[in-house]
Amino acid sequence: MNISVKDWFKSGSPWVWMNAGAVAISIIMVVGLLGLIAVRGLSHFWPADILQGTYTQNGETRTITGEVVETSDVLTLQLIEAGIDLPEDNEFSTRHLLKIGNRDVYGSDFTWVLEDFLSDQSRPEMLFTAERREWGNLYGYLRSIKESGNEVARYEGYEPSSEYLALWDNLEARIQRALDIHEDILQIEKHEIGAINYELERLRLKERSLQLKNITETAPFAKIEQRRTELDDEYEDLQQRLLDLYAEINRDSMTAEVANGKIVEVQLAKVVRAFRPNAMGVGQKSLHYAAKLWEFVSEDPREANTEGGIFPAIFGTVMMVLLMSLLVTPFGVIAAVYLREYAKQGFITRLIRIAVNNLAGVPSIVYGVFGLGFFVYFLGGNIDDLFFPEAKPAPTFGTPGLMWASLTLALLTVPVVIVATEEGLSRIPRSVREGSLALGATKFETLMKVVLPMASPAMMTGVILAIARAAGEVAPLMLVGVVKLAPSLPLDGNYPFIHLDQKFMHLGFHIYDVGFQSPNVEAARPLVYATALLLVAVIALLNMSAIAIRNHLREKYKALEM
Repeated sequence: MNISVKDWFKSGSPWVWMNAGAVAISIIMVVGLLGLIAVRGLSHFWPADILQGTYTQNGETRTITGEVVETSDVLTLQLIEAGIDLPEDNEFSTRHLLKIGNRDVYGSDFTWVLEDFLSDQSRPEMLFTAERREWGNLYGYLRSIKESGNEVARYEGYEPSSEYLALWDNLEARIQRALDIHEDILQIEKHEIGAINYELERLRLKERSLQLKNITETAPFAKIEQRRTELDDEYEDLQQRLLDLYAEINRDSMTAEVANGKIVEVQLAKVVRAFRPNAMGVGQKSLHYAAKLWEFVSEDPREANTEGGIFPAIFGTVMMVLLMSLLVTPFGVIAAVYLREYAKQGFITRLIRIAVNNLAGVPSIVYGVFGLGFFVYFLGGNIDDLFFPEAKPAPTFGTPGLMWASLTLALLTVPVVIVATEEGLSRIPRSVREGSLALGATKFETLMKVVLPMASPAMMTGVILAIARAAGEVAPLMLVGVVKLAPSLPLDGNYPFIHLDQKFMHLGFHIYDVGFQSPNVEAARPLVYATALLLVAVIALLNMSAIAIRNHLREKYKALEM
């Protein structure tokens, strides 16, 4: 049966195919973007082989070692115009971006090299990588191990042997010892001494509060002084333990020969891990890769956020979103219930709905400015005057922090919850309400036991949309609480355990900071992709949790809708 083009267009088939094509293209673009982010970010943690070669340019020859980070083709004519002597036979020349490390030796840990000038390329098994807490990676040949300044083992060759393997095993054992001591130091400095300092500050504020109240009795002050003396004694004991641990952790060091032949000595206390990627098999590299991924999601950052992990940013993001959800849901639901169930439907109500819809389109930075002015300076300042006068002039809540960031984002997303809840309430049949009232229930009972449970899936839809928007916001957070590096988490073992006045780290701001404020752009670039992928994963996890709750509620109250 032949169908004319006119009839085909009238049937609507072209529009169906166009819509299907647009959806397919959108899915491909989203999957492609996520794939690009995943490949660029996750490949950073794979232990790449270390390349060694002879680099000759302008009559100067030097040995170069490093990881090949990026390879690209450049117009040969462009390089010649830049003053590089190259033959014009090939239209393009290949260049490699090498991560040469050893920033304390070379001044920079990345360099570009041209394939035409690189010869004698090899991947010696003895070349090793040492990840350090400062100055980035060290690449070189292990030469000796020292204990208390005295050399205890040495190897001079460039080919592995039983003597060298014994030296390497000795190094790994001493690095592990240093890591164990470092954990003990961290426990004392960050937790035990941190708890003492926190309690000392509370005692100081309590003493100041008694002074402001003009209390002249000596008993409260004597009790505070007694407790302060006990804490000072505990602090002295911990300080002595720290001195002993620092003496132990600084005992061992190693020497390594870097590419220019210089011998570098490194304290093992500054080494996170050492490995020989050229001698590792796929299984060993896979285990190393898993360890690096776990470090990325579970450890604190180091090296200006370009190394280590991002756990504080993950924790801060999730905690802020959960707190924001707890704040925005009741306000949004109450506003929607009033507009739909109680308010007289007229011009004023329509005007309020228009205002709510317009609020959803206000730029987020405007909310940040409002949060800084109203929540932080006005509300927080008055709270400090009323409840924390002993802490002044240092602000307690009159400074950006977790509470104000959550409230600002709750204000930003409340229009979404209001609109979604109103839509859910409007879809509940009038007969359901009338049936409940006919059975003797009051309007409030009908609302609480019939209407709201049936509208709960729509409320969860609003919360899902609010989470999706709030979790990725950065601009307002820069004004109301987020920081580059937080000294501690907003949740810890010190009373009152949840510190809503503290500043926090956020994945979105971390991406901005690492990507645009980092002093080492090349080192930070892979972490931008990895953090972006993790932010997408966190938002997806939060949304899926909310969707699971919504589906459960939908199934639970399906019978009421029938």
